[in-house]
Amino acid sequence: PSEMTVEKIFDELGHFKRFQACLYFAAVFQAVACGIHYLASVFLVETPNFVCSVPGNITDVLFGNLTGSSLEDVLPLFKPAHGPLVVRTSEGEQWELSRCRRALRINPQGFTYNFDGNKTVKACNSNFIYDHSEVQQSIVTDWDLVCEREWLAKLCQPTFMLGVLIGALVFGDVADRVGRVRILMFTSLCQFALGVAVGFSGNYNVFVVLRFFLAMVSSGYLVVVFVYVTEFTGIKVRTWTSMHVHAAFAVGIMAVALTGYLVRVWWIYQIILSICTSPFLLICWKFPETPFFLMAKGRYKDTQTLLDAIAHFNGLECRLKAEDLLDSAERENGRALLGQEAEERPSQSEKKLSILDLFGSWRMAGRTCTVWAIWFIGSLGYYVFSLGSVNLGGNQYINLFLVGLVELPSYLVGCFAMDRVGRKKTCVPALLLAAIACFLIIVVPGDIEALAIVLCMIGKFSIAIAFGLIYLYTCELYPTIIRSLAVGSGSMMCRVGSVVAPFCVYLADVWIYLPQLIVGILAFIIGVLTMLLPETLGKPLTTTLEEAERKALEKQSRRKRAEQWLQTFKKYPL
Repeated sequence: PSEMTVEKIFDELGHFKRFQACLYFAAVFQAVACGIHYLASVFLVETPNFVCSVPGNITDVLFGNLTGSSLEDVLPLFKPAHGPLVVRTSEGEQWELSRCRRALRINPQGFTYNFDGNKTVKACNSNFIYDHSEVQQSIVTDWDLVCEREWLAKLCQPTFMLGVLIGALVFGDVADRVGRVRILMFTSLCQFALGVAVGFSGNYNVFVVLRFFLAMVSSGYLVVVFVYVTEFTGIKVRTWTSMHVHAAFAVGIMAVALTGYLVRVWWIYQIILSICTSPFLLICWKFPETPFFLMAKGRYKDTQTLLDAIAHFNGLECRLKAEDLLDSAERENGRALLGQEAEERPSQSEKKLSILDLFGSWRMAGRTCTVWAIWFIGSLGYYVFSLGSVNLGGNQYINLFLVGLVELPSYLVGCFAMDRVGRKKTCVPALLLAAIACFLIIVVPGDIEALAIVLCMIGKFSIAIAFGLIYLYTCELYPTIIRSLAVGSGSMMCRVGSVVAPFCVYLADVWIYLPQLIVGILAFIIGVLTMLLPETLGKPLTTTLEEAERKALEKQSRRKRAEQWLQTFKKYPL
C-alpha cells in the first residue's frame, strides 16, 4: 500500500479550518509578549540628561548663551560636549557641573560662563539631578546607573540575550521529551509572573536576575510555538502560519513603542506590558497536544481522540483512524500497540536524544551547519542594519514603532515567494541581495545619503525575509523527533548573532564600512552554501530520523540513476 503519514490529517480534516484557526490565533497572540519583553529594555534603561547635584538651593543657571533660574529650565538643552552647566546657589557659591564631576569656583568676581580662576574639582559618585521632561523614572534614574555604574545599565541587554540563548536550547530539548503544550503553558505562566515581578524589583541585582529568567521563558515560548503551529497546520498554509508568528513579534515591538510613549515610569510601563497578553492564560490549559508528537510517542488512543475532536469542531465526519497515519511498515505494529499502555510501548522517541543527533550522519551534519549559519547571519545582519540605520533622529518612540512596522512587508513578500518558488529559492536570493546591498553601501559615495539609506533598508528587508523563513525551513528539514531541538539550537545560533552584532557595529570605529563588509561577505558565502540544502515546498513532514535519511537516500539514488542514464546515452548515441 502507498505510504501514509500524519500529514494525511490535513487532507481529511482541513489544512486551516475552524479548529486550527482558533488554536493558531490564540498561540500567536502570546508571541506578542515575546516581542514586548525582548524590546522592553529600550525604555527601561533609558538614560536622560543629568548633571551632578550641588549643596544648597540653586538661584541662577548658565549654559553658553542660555540663562535660567532653575536646572529644570536648562537641563533638557544641556549637551556635555559643549561645556559644563554653571550654577549659583543662595549661599553665593558658584559651581561648574558636568555629568560625572563638579567644580567649585574659588573667589569668583562676577557670575559669568567663562572663568579663569582656580577651581576645586570633585568626582560625583551619587546625588545626580536628572532631566524628567522625557523620562519620569527609569532604572537609571532610580538606581543611579551613570558614570562609574553606567556599565551596569549596558549589561541589562547582554544578560537578557544570554537568558534567551539558554532558554532556546533548554526548552527546545524539553519540548521534544514532555510535549509542546506543557512547555507553552509553563512558559506563558512564567512570562506573566516574572514580567510583573520585574516591575516590583527593589534593586538592580534582583532586576537583572528576574529579567534573565524572563528571557529564558520568553525564548522558550517563541521556539516551541513555531513547532506547535507548524504541526497543527497543513502544507497549503504552513508558510503563512509560521511567517506570521514573526508579524506578532513585530506587533510586540510596536506595543513597546506605544506604551513607552504613553507611560514614562519604568515599573508601571513594565507591569502594563506584562499584563497585555494575560487573557491567554485563561485558555492555554485547553490546548491539545500536536498529532505529530502523539504519533511519534506511540500514543495512538490520544491521537484518535484528537482526530475526533478536530473533525467535530470543523463540522466534518471523522473517517480517519490513528493507524491510518502510520506508513505500511509500521501499521501492523501500530494495531498491536493500540491496546497497550503508553509506558509499555517501545518507541524510538524514548531514546535519549541530544544535540549530537543533529550530526548523526555526514549529510545531517552538513545540513545542520548550513542551517545554523543562516540563523546566525539572519540575526547578525538584522541587528547590524538596525543599529546602523534605524537611528533616524527625531522622536525615538516613532522610530521604534517604524522598526516594528517595516518588518511586516518583508514577511508578506517572503510568504508569497516561499509558496510560489520554494523555501530554498527564496532564501538564497534574499541572502545574496543582502550581500549586494552591503557591498553597494561601501561603494556609494558618502555624500549621497538618501541612496545609502535606501540600500540599508533593502539590506534589512532582504535579511528579514531570510530570518523569517528559516524557522519554517528548519521545521521542515528535520523529523518530528528532533524538530524542537533543531529549532532551539538554531535559535541559540541566532542569539549568538545578536550578542556578536553590537561588537560588530563597534568596528565602525576602525573603518566606517567594516560592519557592512563583514555582513556582506558572510551573507554571500552562506547564500551559496544554502544552495546545497534540499527543497521542502510541498513535501510532507518526516517523523523519524530513519525516515528523513531514507528520503535523502531516495533522492540521491534517483540522481545517480539519472547520471547513469546520461552516461549510457553518451556511450550509445542514437
